[in-house]
Amino acid sequence: MSLGRFKRLARWFTDLFPERHLYVRSGGEMRAFTLTSARQMTIASAVAACAMWMGISTAAMVVGAVAQSHSDSALAQTQAKYERWIADRQARLNSAVVQLGASSSSMDDLANTMEKRHAALAMLLTEARGAPGMVEALSPMLAGRETVDGSPIQRIQAVRQDQERLIEAAETFAKSRADRLRLAFRLAGLDPTVYASQSDGLGGPLIEAKDPRALGAILDVDEDFATRIQRAATDLMDMRGLADSAQDLPLARPTQGTSESSGFGVRLDPFTGRPAFHPGQDFAGPLMTPIHATAPGVISFTGVRSGYGNTIEIDHGHGFKTRYAHLAAIEVKVGQHVALGETIGGMGSTGRSTGPHLHYEVWVNGRAQNPLRFVKAGDYVQQDTE
Repeated sequence: MSLGRFKRLARWFTDLFPERHLYVRSGGEMRAFTLTSARQMTIASAVAACAMWMGISTAAMVVGAVAQSHSDSALAQTQAKYERWIADRQARLNSAVVQLGASSSSMDDLANTMEKRHAALAMLLTEARGAPGMVEALSPMLAGRETVDGSPIQRIQAVRQDQERLIEAAETFAKSRADRLRLAFRLAGLDPTVYASQSDGLGGPLIEAKDPRALGAILDVDEDFATRIQRAATDLMDMRGLADSAQDLPLARPTQGTSESSGFGVRLDPFTGRPAFHPGQDFAGPLMTPIHATAPGVISFTGVRSGYGNTIEIDHGHGFKTRYAHLAAIEVKVGQHVALGETIGGMGSTGRSTGPHLHYEVWVNGRAQNPLRFVKAGDYVQQDTE
């Protein structure tokens, strides 16, 4: 069976490559060449082998070209990736430079804000220098400032916190002292609003600028800080007005170490035993106990008045007058200026008196007031300054 197939294959090749005769003329001679089937098959095999080799070579070249193309593409992708990284790094660097510039600008702005706040606080504290107890209340905070280590931002923030505490302390002090003085005036039967506005120009533009925005423009600070400055300055102005007025009003005690006896108002007269109006406050004590002026003023009367015996009267201005009666000694004269607490006489029992004591009166605009209310108000104010 296999032999038959081989014979058929041999006949197919013989039919495909029949024997051929080639005649070639060269140099006047004719030459004959015979191409047998075997030779044709050999030539065909050689041609096929060359064609295959060329095909393989071409394929190899194509594969190489494709591989080179892929390599170039990968290289291009890698290069593009690195270029993106470099661009991203450069962008971050540029952003950092911008942020650094912004940070420097922010630090400058913050430092300028601190300087403006310091100027506003300096103005407030300078005007508050004469306010009783103000410097003493704030000096611990000013003296307690410690140097803060750290970055400029941290140091500036520490200063800002100190400023916040200082303005809060100033605001609290001014308000509490002003409220206490208002209460003292009410205890004395006086309207504090009449005296709160009698400060001598405290505040300047602070008081004139009622709108915090306008005040912020004047002081060149933010509106919130300007509001706090305004509030503290207003309370401070009221406090100064009340404190200055309190210094001129008869709020001090006329004697020290004495007891309060008969008070102001209707009482049983010690001589008649019948109800009678007593226009002052009595202080009982030893003979010649020093008598002091309860406020600065001018001596308007010295001498004997009916029922009062030896008497001194002091005009304190603003409608206020005080009277000191039953004295054993008078140590001042009419027209003399006396200071708060100055000794003007000695306790006695002259006039209509049952024993050594001081009869003390306070008059406001021609009307007798209860002196004990003024004394109690003065004690209250004195407690506030201790």
